[in-house]
Amino acid sequence: MPSSIDPRLLLLHDGDNVVVARSRIPEGETVLIDGVDLPLGAALSIGHKLARRDIAMGEKILKYGAPIGSATEVIPRGAHVHVHNVKSDYTPTHHLLDEQAATSGVPS
Repeated sequence: MPSSIDPRLLLLHDGDNVVVARSRIPEGETVLIDGVDLPLGAALSIGHKLARRDIAMGEKILKYGAPIGSATEVIPRGAHVHVHNVKSDYTPTHHLLDEQAATSGVPS
């Protein structure tokens, strides 16, 4: 039976709402997530995450079956999940946008 996840992606836990890139995937390539082909809007680096399904603003990001942060905006299925749309629930001072705002004086 063929996998419903692209072999370049890794699902770490059945309950995760993200998948992780096992290799660099160029912009414009199509990736298979849960049986749905999705085009990549930007290149994806190894170890970076894609949304496995639509993720609501404020929803927990689940990786390894555990929450690693919260979505700061709606994240559509197949979109890159990273610091531009996720905020850590544990180390807010390490969030790049918080750090940038702290040094510039402009709230993120």
